[in-house]
Amino acid sequence: MLKEAIYHRPKDNFSYAYDNETLHIRLRAKKGDLTKAFLIYGDPYQWTENGWTNASKPMTLEGSDELFNYWFAEVKPEFRRLRYGFEIYSNTESAVYGERGFAKSKSEDIGFYFCFPFLNAVDVFEAPDWVKDTVWYQIFPERFANGNPQLNPEGTLPWGSVDPKPGTYFGGDFEGIIENIDHLVELGITGIYFTPIFKANTNHKYDTIDYMEIDPQFGDKKTFKKLVETCHEKGIRVMLDAVFNHSGFYFDAFQDVLEKQEKSSYKGWFHLREFPVQAFPEPNYDTFAFTHMMPKLNTEHPEVKEYLLHVAKYWIEEFDIDGWRLDVANEVDHEFWREFRKTVKAVKPEAYILGEIWHDSMPWLRGDQFDAVMNYPFTSAALDYIAKGTINAEQFSQQLTNVLVSYPKNVNKAAFNLLGSHDTARILTICNEDKNKLKLLFLFQLSFIGTPCIYYGDEIGLTGENDPGCRKCMVWNENEQDRELFNMVKKLITLRKEHAAFGNEGEFKFLETNNETNHVVYSKKTANETIIIAINNSSDKINVTIPYDFTDKNPVDLWNTEPLKETSKIELSPYGFSIIQLEK
Repeated sequence: MLKEAIYHRPKDNFSYAYDNETLHIRLRAKKGDLTKAFLIYGDPYQWTENGWTNASKPMTLEGSDELFNYWFAEVKPEFRRLRYGFEIYSNTESAVYGERGFAKSKSEDIGFYFCFPFLNAVDVFEAPDWVKDTVWYQIFPERFANGNPQLNPEGTLPWGSVDPKPGTYFGGDFEGIIENIDHLVELGITGIYFTPIFKANTNHKYDTIDYMEIDPQFGDKKTFKKLVETCHEKGIRVMLDAVFNHSGFYFDAFQDVLEKQEKSSYKGWFHLREFPVQAFPEPNYDTFAFTHMMPKLNTEHPEVKEYLLHVAKYWIEEFDIDGWRLDVANEVDHEFWREFRKTVKAVKPEAYILGEIWHDSMPWLRGDQFDAVMNYPFTSAALDYIAKGTINAEQFSQQLTNVLVSYPKNVNKAAFNLLGSHDTARILTICNEDKNKLKLLFLFQLSFIGTPCIYYGDEIGLTGENDPGCRKCMVWNENEQDRELFNMVKKLITLRKEHAAFGNEGEFKFLETNNETNHVVYSKKTANETIIIAINNSSDKINVTIPYDFTDKNPVDLWNTEPLKETSKIELSPYGFSIIQLEK
């Protein structure tokens, strides 16, 4: 038993309240080391003349990554408090593990064990309930549809007439989105994530000039209100992009600093290193990356905080938006985000708060800041395995398992799972324009745990390299759209809506990975239904034995809605898949 690899801490993803009465407990151990594990648990105040009263229950092997196994147990303490430890076995020895380390047998000293002091309902992580059932669609407004040419900025080009360049304008606006909203309804979309819509000097609008005004190329506030109302009438939620880490160069406060220098009343709004403040040859103020056009805001400054929190409230109160996506969220101080959450939730408790963070995000997901982050580790694993072929089936399962065990299960349900965005090459391009691979990506994304997001145009087969190539105009001529791909994505979204196990209620588990054939088999399971999905990520036709007992289960091919004729082995075409439904 390699004791150095065994790890638990009574917090975050290792020990947490799943709901108002349930605790989830995880234990990490070296991969393949433990043969079984048991949770020892009891109320810290329940004693008899024989000592502390406790019970024991077996833990399940939740999954494995490259180095570790993860063991899991769920327990409902009668009085909402718990002392607990682990009884663990390898092939050669056994031990009991607690907060004070290892013992050969159960300790009589309750201080030896880990402590969950009390399950306070207010501490339970709760994202808005509607999010787990939402399928998002990301719109880059400048490139979705031009509904009112009178709003076109100077130099606007005919729609889709050329491949975009960094400074290209095609005139996308709110009226164009309203006119084409039925495209989203037909697909099954129930949430739109808009990249920034506020007044700015670029086509991407991440350089905000005025956080209180709509960029005139998109329309006015009256049109935006109509857009939100139209979305809500169609059952679609609306999330806006907030750039609170930095402003644009032409933001009034920063222009005042450049004009008045040390005499500016806004000099505390930014991170200025010296005077005179200057952008060239190198900015002597903090920026997003090293872009002089995006000076970093000092969110610790009381006036900055007051202004931005007013912005957060205003667009919810006046326009009834349903969420905020927070750009470069990891570079803003935690205290600001705590106040941001209180402000937003006071106005609309069911608003969704999504942070853009590309790395381990547990510090932001403890219930006091964000409801979710953009799940880029999911994105990387899916693209590396299916689109690029740079990792094999086992590595794919290891990476996804690591993503899942990095957070509590209730956090994973709200994770924002994307495949492509305005920041990355189009997924069909990453797939080397192999649409069979793209279909597997959509299948996996829409059957995984979390809330999935489709980047506009990916559902009809748009291509494009990294920015600006990934920001092509949406194609509205149906003869130029891949309608077969559209209908496949539509069908997957329908399965997600109609089958709780296929969607976010299904407990996800890898059942098999095979590096020789490069296939994976995984299950999604609820109390009443199990769905098993097999993916052949290879150019060869293969036969797969499903590692599951089908006795008395009446398996159905869910994709074709036909009884499954052969259960011991199924044939998968190159880059093919099978979706099998089993009812209890």
